[in-house]
Amino acid sequence: MVLSACAFALAASQASAQSAVQSAPAPARTLSAVDDTLTSSFDVDGVSVILRRVTANNVVAANVYLLGGTRQLTPETQGIELLLLEATEEGTQKYSREQLRSRMARLGSSIGVSPGVDWSTVGLRSTVANFDSSWVVLADRLVAPTLDSASVELVRGRIVSAVSQRAESPDALLEYLSDSAAFAGHPYGLSPAGTTESLRAISLDMLRRYHAEQMVRSRMRVVIVGNVTREKVEQLVRGTLAKLPVGNYAWTLPEPPEARVSGATFVMRRLPTNYIQGWYVGPPASSREHAALRLASAVLGGRLFSEIRERLNLTYAVDAPFRERAFAVGGLYVTTTQPDAVLNIMQREMRALSQGTISEEGLERLVQQFIVTYYLDNETNADQANLLARAALYQGDYRRASAFVDDLRAVTPEDIRLAAVRYFRNVRFAFIGDALRVDRRLFERF
Repeated sequence: MVLSACAFALAASQASAQSAVQSAPAPARTLSAVDDTLTSSFDVDGVSVILRRVTANNVVAANVYLLGGTRQLTPETQGIELLLLEATEEGTQKYSREQLRSRMARLGSSIGVSPGVDWSTVGLRSTVANFDSSWVVLADRLVAPTLDSASVELVRGRIVSAVSQRAESPDALLEYLSDSAAFAGHPYGLSPAGTTESLRAISLDMLRRYHAEQMVRSRMRVVIVGNVTREKVEQLVRGTLAKLPVGNYAWTLPEPPEARVSGATFVMRRLPTNYIQGWYVGPPASSREHAALRLASAVLGGRLFSEIRERLNLTYAVDAPFRERAFAVGGLYVTTTQPDAVLNIMQREMRALSQGTISEEGLERLVQQFIVTYYLDNETNADQANLLARAALYQGDYRRASAFVDDLRAVTPEDIRLAAVRYFRNVRFAFIGDALRVDRRLFERF
């Protein structure tokens, strides 16, 4: 589950305001046993499946994860998987474009595509009664898309237009540039949505070849949450996705980028404010430090909000975001007309977290806020499907999804301090705005 520090900024601010430096760390809490009896994992002719049986509602969420993400791409093929998956909506060997759309509308179902750095997700949402018929449509799009020239060009035009527009939005451009700067030379530095240049250069033959080579069973993980039996899932998968080639893909966790020094990439724009975002690399998702860094980021976000926005009014938006990937990625974000002052405050607050520990009472309030949000964020079947997938792929066991609360409760104030010491460093920034009004040397001190 992805948890933004922005969602906890006020809670973290309250916790940090009452924090006190401790002379000794509190004793670590112990993890409780994880026993998920609702969920099972099994293989259907080479397709790995996770099924959680939920009978409390009439919705089925079925996600097909195509593993690899940007590791399947090169700078020249950025966006090819997104282009392929979006183009499958334009028709298959069994259904025309009009038939696909009318059938899904009649069934009351929907299919969405979401590209990512570690995998692409093709997600189906349907009712229990219409799941069989809806799954057949989803599978046919993956197995036998038409990929005719006119349809591909139509989809290409839409994606190129969307990618071009990110240059017009400072926040969208900042997101793209900060990833490129922080992960230059690493697959995470590539864009799953592509660039205008890469998208225009992808030929129809390249797209068809990519489908033939990459749409294989070994790349797929299927996660289904809803009132569906294992026998039904096995029947549906065996009759559809299991007909694809096996392939020889093997999922492994991506390696973090090599250590690099802090710094910034600058884009000169005449804007009412300056946009700043930077990222640093944290521990693997399977590490005990992962939960500690998540909480450290939330505490930092609260302190930055309290100091930069509430007390000094130097911004209308400040955050310490946290990304849940194969390895944690933490960051800093702000829009401000006084970048020097804000950067100095950010450095000071990061240093303060690495030099002293918050109080047990403050930590407990913060953890409780996380737990409440955890349950709210996992009410839907679709949210549960993504949570199970992340646990299985990042931590090696879908049952680790149920350990989230225990992982948080096991974190001590000293764990948070040590996470700040180890990972609050080597931040790579992107800066959009008046680059003449900022001391560039400040970015080199993070």
